[in-house]
Amino acid sequence: MAELAALEDPKARAVNEKHGDDHGVNLGKLRAIAKRLKTQQDLAVQLWATGDTAARLLALLICRPKAFTHDELDAMLRQADRPKVQDWLVNYVVKKSPHVEALRVLWFGDADPVVASAGWALTVDRVAKKPEGLDLDGLLDIVEKDMKDAPQRLQWAQNHCLAQIGIEHPSLRARALEIGERLEVLKDYPTPPGCTSPFAPIWINEMVKRKA
Repeated sequence: MAELAALEDPKARAVNEKHGDDHGVNLGKLRAIAKRLKTQQDLAVQLWATGDTAARLLALLICRPKAFTHDELDAMLRQADRPKVQDWLVNYVVKKSPHVEALRVLWFGDADPVVASAGWALTVDRVAKKPEGLDLDGLLDIVEKDMKDAPQRLQWAQNHCLAQIGIEHPSLRARALEIGERLEVLKDYPTPPGCTSPFAPIWINEMVKRKA
């Protein structure tokens, strides 16, 4: 904890706080510490328990994903009150867990939009890698009904799902494009040069073009 505190950088904190994160540790330096520590599950659990954002990010880098139970991961997600912590928990830990599908189903319809956004993020992964058994039309129905007025993190996850369906599934591409055009979610989102807009129709067409 002292080492993490010594890495605190006010400029990094100012940037991170714009994204809802409350830490000032350069992520490259955080990864260097994780590389030195290697996998240490017990230490990871202790770091997570501090509640400190930088410590929790480090915990997610040095933990053993398959060591957590279903209920532990569910509790951790509900404790993950910062966007970067949630993102890393879902992508670095939950996706490698044997409980990933059960948690996806549990979180998908949760009343807490932040928890639900994690369920949608895991659904995006399945749309891309293992769509068998998913009701893709049903997902589009929910997006069509709810995305326009969804809270930000849930809206982003639903928008990603909309785009992923359009990119990966040609038979549903026209419907995905039409939904995106009509709802206009993230249409005016400022996109840096060289980056793809998160507006679903532009995103879908760009990725399909790249795959061609």
